[in-house]
Formats: sequence, C-alpha cells, structure tokens
Amino acid sequence: MVLLTRKVEFSSAHSYHVPTWSAEKNKEIFGLCNNPNGHGHDYTLEVTVKGKINSKSGIVVNITDIDRIVKDLVLEELDGKFLNREHPFFKEHIPTTENIVAYIWNELNDKFDDCKLHKIKLHENPFLLSEKGEKSMIQLTRKYHFSAAHRLHSDQLSDEENKMIFGKCNNPHGHGHNYILEVTVDGEADPVTGMVINLADLDRAVDETIIQKFDHKHLNLDTEEFSGLNPTAEVMTVVFWELLQSSLPNLSKIGLWETAKNYFEYSGPEMVEAYK
Repeated sequence: MVLLTRKVEFSSAHSYHVPTWSAEKNKEIFGLCNNPNGHGHDYTLEVTVKGKINSKSGIVVNITDIDRIVKDLVLEELDGKFLNREHPFFKEHIPTTENIVAYIWNELNDKFDDCKLHKIKLHENPFLLSEKGEKSMIQLTRKYHFSAAHRLHSDQLSDEENKMIFGKCNNPHGHGHNYILEVTVDGEADPVTGMVINLADLDRAVDETIIQKFDHKHLNLDTEEFSGLNPTAEVMTVVFWELLQSSLPNLSKIGLWETAKNYFEYSGPEMVEAYK
C-alpha cells in the first residue's frame, strides 16, 4: 500500500455556545471562543488515502479526483461560511476542531474509488490540530514553545566517548534550542461541548508542568528532573510524558522539535513494549 496526502484550505467562522448553559458558564468553559459574533480561521485540511499503485498509470489515484470529492463533499459546505448559522450539522453540534474533523471523516469515508481514506488532519492554526484515522479515536494536538540550554554528556561514558558521540553538543558550557513541544491527547468528543479536552485545562497542565519548569533554564544545571540524566531530546520526551500523564489521563503522545530538522516522539511505555 502507498499513502498519498493532499492538502486543501478553507476559511470559516464559528462560535462556541451551549444554549442550555448560562452566559457565565459558556464564558467560563469557552472563553474568547464564546463571542456570539464569532471568530474565524484559515483551516488547512490534510487528506491521506492509501491504495495500490496502478500498473498502467503508475498512480494510486488521480489527485484531481481527490480535489473534486473533497470540494464537492466538504469545501462547498464549509468554505466561507459561519458554521453555526449556515451549516445544518453545526447548528446542532459545536464546530470545535474535533467535531469538524469527525464530520469531514464521515463525509469522505468510502467516497474514493480505487483507494481508501486512511487519515485526515485539520489544522485550525499553526498551534492546534485535530486528526482522525481508520482505527483511532479523535486526536487533538496543541503546540507550545520554550527555550532551554543543555549539554549532552553521559556519566556512563568517558570524556573521549562523549566528545566522539556528541561533538559540539558536548560543549562544557552547553548550548540551546527553541523547542516546539507537541502534546497530543485522544478520546471521543464530548457530546455537549464537542471537545476531547478543554484547551484551557490542557494549557494549564502543560504550562505548570513543563513550561514554568524548563523555559529559559539550563536542563543539566537548573532542573531536578534531569539530574543524573543526559538531556537528549529522546530523554526529554520520556521525562515530559512522565510529568504530564497524571494530569492528562488521555495523553496519547509527546512530540518534540529540537530544530527544524530534528523531531522526536514518545507514546508511552506500552508502545515501547510493543516494539520489543
């Protein structure tokens, strides 16, 4: 099987509001998203299909066919619209990122010839996305930024071995990065709020557990969590997972961009065992 991903873009407005709740509760739960006049986003939708390569054409599916199906079934209904007020589904369901990605999945599933819908991702903005796959629940990913210094040095290796393995990163004074942390949770969207998790709760957990502890810190010298550890990006993902899992029981994975070229991901000890 070969996977093929096509990106399309659309713009919509929406507002988060539960009619049976008081104005105070709506504002408490949804914050700025509760503005009755709405707000908007430029969404990027990634549609991934899978299939076998046609021996004659050398393709899985014609990209123009993907564009046509997505346009006819999704974009015509969503692009340039105020979703709560103009779309039948979202008049009844809050148009959260999670509900929108679930709606799009249901609209597109089983609609492609010669290939199968594999996964869709919906980017609401550069820091928030939701995705749904064939077998997975809805996943919601939030991105965070922090800056930190570290020195890559293992006490279990000799000085010569450390220099050989880590090179400049073994500099005794350390070096630093602008890290992008991706925290992914999964679950079913709440039937009332349309959310897998309240973003305010997610932001609070990450800020208190990760950002406040490590932002503008030297990981080797200023933090207890990395005492005795070599703070590689691989180790950082595991440490962050262990710190967050108690406050985020539906934590699915930790992603860490150390640079624009280096990305690391950890999905918990269960996944580690699965690969043994």
